[in-house]
Amino acid sequence: MNKVMSNKWIIFLYTFPALLLIAVLIVVPLILSGYFGLMDWDGIGAMEFIGLDNYIAALQDSKFWESTLHSFLLALFSAISLIGYLAVALILASKIKGANLLRKIYLIPMLLSSVAIAQLWIKIYNPSNGMLNSILMWFGVDNPPAWLADPNIVLYAIFIPIIWQYAGFYILIYYAALKNIPESLIEAAKIDGATPLQIALKIKVPLIMNVFKVTIVLSIVGSLKYFDLIYVMTSGGPNGASEVMASYMYKLAFSSYDFGYGSAIGFLLLIITLIVTVVIQKLTKSKDEIQY
Repeated sequence: MNKVMSNKWIIFLYTFPALLLIAVLIVVPLILSGYFGLMDWDGIGAMEFIGLDNYIAALQDSKFWESTLHSFLLALFSAISLIGYLAVALILASKIKGANLLRKIYLIPMLLSSVAIAQLWIKIYNPSNGMLNSILMWFGVDNPPAWLADPNIVLYAIFIPIIWQYAGFYILIYYAALKNIPESLIEAAKIDGATPLQIALKIKVPLIMNVFKVTIVLSIVGSLKYFDLIYVMTSGGPNGASEVMASYMYKLAFSSYDFGYGSAIGFLLLIITLIVTVVIQKLTKSKDEIQY
């Protein structure tokens, strides 16, 4: 009995620093965010308790729902892009020539900061002398679009660098999972006459499906709270056309100095993210896991 208690104390001592960091950096700020959402506060002066007024106002705010829709569109595009990442990982894992070099190239965006990536793509999208419009004009397009100034296309223009930024991360995850598949299974399938496409779709993909489910959660949840690259490239403009929940929250709190309302938006973002995470986990749970 004493030995068991001793082991529990040892486990607690090892995990306590991590638990303390999680509490200080994550749990406490989340609680404070919910608390500040109950206040009318400019971030400097005295706070005035107003109950759920900020939360009610947020639910009636058309800009909040528009930014929420944009975040969900980004999440949808991110989830769909996982199929492309998986296809690239399957090609890299099939022992093609130059796979090691390609794997390193795909990791380059991960090494750059979001600000650097944003500045790079701002120059690419430049309507006057940007690389993209120069290519379009070379192909005969007389009036190429102003990618970051057109409200109809700016959101989708921003999705491209975001998807490019995280390509290496997900490709690396899939590549590592594919490399853990026993080679004997692949060789047996080849002996039975399976084509490379059949091996990929009927052996490799099913065996790493649990990893794929995890990446779906990571990409969708990450997209819902995405902020930095969008804010640097457009600040949510033009006229809110590229606003997402996180950037809208930031503007309210640090530009309009409405910390109470901004905190309420942030807490609603947390609730929406938690709900989406639970729903995704339920939808992607296998039959065996449900029975268990």
